[in-house]
Amino acid sequence: MSTTRLFGLIYHLLNHEKATTSELAKQFEVSTRTITRDINTLSSIGVPIYTETGRNGGVYLLSSFVLDKVLLSEEERKNLLLALKGIRQLTPQISGESLAKLQSLFQQNDADWLEVDFSTWHRRENGNDTFDLLKKSILTNHVITFDYISKQGPQKRVCQPYKLLFRSQAWYLQAFDQQKNAFRTFKISRMSQVHVTEQHFFPVTAPNSAIELTVDTYPARLFFQADVLYRVYDEFDHQDITLTEEGTAVVTVDLPEESWVVPYLFSFGKSLRILSPPRLKNRYQEEVAAIYANLTENEGAN
Repeated sequence: MSTTRLFGLIYHLLNHEKATTSELAKQFEVSTRTITRDINTLSSIGVPIYTETGRNGGVYLLSSFVLDKVLLSEEERKNLLLALKGIRQLTPQISGESLAKLQSLFQQNDADWLEVDFSTWHRRENGNDTFDLLKKSILTNHVITFDYISKQGPQKRVCQPYKLLFRSQAWYLQAFDQQKNAFRTFKISRMSQVHVTEQHFFPVTAPNSAIELTVDTYPARLFFQADVLYRVYDEFDHQDITLTEEGTAVVTVDLPEESWVVPYLFSFGKSLRILSPPRLKNRYQEEVAAIYANLTENEGAN
């Protein structure tokens, strides 16, 4: 007896409402006698499957049967409810209704111990509109246009959207860039003026959607005063942090070869001291000198 075929029978009936034993036998490439045995097996384990004879007869599932403990384990049901709780913010009305229905169906009213908020501190009025437009374009296979701020500055892009990704507190769009003739990943917070065009595209298999960090790195040691310890634990891997008896911290970390690193370190102000490497200290001092030069230049202009 094939367990895969038994589940296949259930899903086929869920999708088609009814079928004859001959149709099921052809679908699963077995005899009608085998299908009859499968129906009896499913019925014996509690699946509400039944047959009707006559001209309009066939094999049915009770209309109330959608998801039952026969199909999902206790752990799977809890995980499904947990996933719905996690995405309620994206589609609050639909996800909320679905959650209530499944809780009733599963006869579970879990404690409200989890809340996921995908929004940023700088909330944008059109944030949900952008997300809805991207979702619509992905599901209907329509080309989109948008303005994008990259490292090279503002650009206009024309893309075939494939997938929305969430990683490290940010949303991304995986899309095929028609100008670059290649797949690219765009940070949604840098997108604006998103427009769904009338142009339809035929989807192809998208590459692995993982957002890879391929930049070179170098080891560094950073000393932090106790007043920024909360940020240190927010923004660095805990295994890289060594606490001192005075309540300060030394962080040993690999930093990327990126221009934003020094300005980021500036955000810790006088509570940070760079221990190594010397070249990072030099870059930090150069940045301080450039900032001071800008300040004195502005004073002279006034």
